[in-house]
Amino acid sequence: MKNLLALILMISMLAACQTTQARNSAAIGTLAGATLGALTFKNKISGAAIGAGAGMLVGYIVGNEMDKYDRTQVSSALENAPSGQTVAWRNPDTHTRYEATPRPARRHSDGRIERDVTLRARMPNGEMETVYAKAYRQPDGTWQLVQ
Repeated sequence: MKNLLALILMISMLAACQTTQARNSAAIGTLAGATLGALTFKNKISGAAIGAGAGMLVGYIVGNEMDKYDRTQVSSALENAPSGQTVAWRNPDTHTRYEATPRPARRHSDGRIERDVTLRARMPNGEMETVYAKAYRQPDGTWQLVQ
């Protein structure tokens, strides 16, 4: 547990050192993802560490790699694409290629519409990242990605 707290504290300090808006988004996304991931698996220390790591990855990719254009594309895929159909696009500014593959929508216990989505990102340097996330439909029709 001490290691997990040290990791979260270190990420918090790194977030405070960032100066540009893009870096702040990445740091905040990473910290939020790590915290949510750790809380998701809080019953076991090893589970909390795994959850924090997974949350950090989702938070980093969403906060750093995906800009407003990309989030709009993900929202469109979640709203319009049939389950299992992959929607692909290339960000004109970052040249990162993305794929979003939504799963069937379902109603969450609190009444919100929830949909799982697989996100793949291929960076210009060839690195590939895959994230499995949930998204909730907002009242305005957009989708919000969560851990």
